[in-house]
Amino acid sequence: MPLNIVLIEPEIPNNTGNIGRLSLGSGSRLHLVKPFGFEISDARLKRAGLDYWKHIDITIYDSKEEFFEKNKEANMVFLSSHGTQSHWDIPFEDDLFLVFGKESSGLPESITSAHQTALYKIPLHSEHIRSLNIANAVSIVVYEGLRQLK
Repeated sequence: MPLNIVLIEPEIPNNTGNIGRLSLGSGSRLHLVKPFGFEISDARLKRAGLDYWKHIDITIYDSKEEFFEKNKEANMVFLSSHGTQSHWDIPFEDDLFLVFGKESSGLPESITSAHQTALYKIPLHSEHIRSLNIANAVSIVVYEGLRQLK
């Protein structure tokens, strides 16, 4: 698989469903890290992912600690509105993990401070918004990665 999409503590089922559909369409693997702001059986999650949900390559972790322990050898980059580098500059490679935070607050400070050299953002051209919708942000980064890897 070319890329791994990681959602740390996702809160909104529609976003997670859309990202699940994106992961299938892009050939990426989806990693979901609990706690969630919804039940995995939530109808809104399934509706956003349509009938594709059963085909998604997905792994669910009970905590951030479990995710990082099980993937300690993985190459990861972290996406945050607090990133100092542009997503255009991510060193994409097969099996790269793209780690995104929750919709309301992004990645926790404990993660961003520990991974400053691997912290990226999508440039915004308006001072009136803090960030993009997570499903849109994941789409932008994943398809930039696929473009670079082709």
